[in-house]
Amino acid sequence: MSLKYAVLAALLEGEASGYELSKVFDVSLANFWPATPQQLYRELERLAGDGLIEARTVPQERRPTKRLFSLTEAGREQLSAFAAEPTRRPTAIRDEFLIKMQAMDGVDPDRVRELVEERRSWALGKLARYERVRERLLDGRGEEEHLRDSDRVGPYLTLLAGITFERENARWCERVLTVLRERRAPTGSAGQPLG
Repeated sequence: MSLKYAVLAALLEGEASGYELSKVFDVSLANFWPATPQQLYRELERLAGDGLIEARTVPQERRPTKRLFSLTEAGREQLSAFAAEPTRRPTAIRDEFLIKMQAMDGVDPDRVRELVEERRSWALGKLARYERVRERLLDGRGEEEHLRDSDRVGPYLTLLAGITFERENARWCERVLTVLRERRAPTGSAGQPLG
């Protein structure tokens, strides 16, 4: 899949500037399809050139003119066709941190613990942001009501995947920290940790 479909899907929420789209990516899409602002701007130009989105300019006082992008009918059709296609391959994790964990046995345990605590902190930070987005999407309604009555449930279901991922990421980090503590604890004659 290319960045193209992620951008088209983000524009389902409505007209947005490149800056606004970069914020959408940061909060809701970055967990599974990251993109830099530069990549987004290049893709927006390409999509506009292909007729899948259109841009309009909005003059602003004391600020540069802003360009707002929206889906065209051709863009909606292509996104719908993409969404209906079977997924070509299962999810694959490609994570530098996990390679470091694979090789951790020769590294200072305090340094490993710092790296894991940092990863846990990132996961909890993202989880907090996702929970704020969740509350905004629910807008005072219960989850079941939102899922039943909302015009669009895709953004919420995608957000739930991100929440689940970060919760499990934090839980895994806690398990790793426990293992590191137990490996470091002095043992008695029966091999049991002391104190």
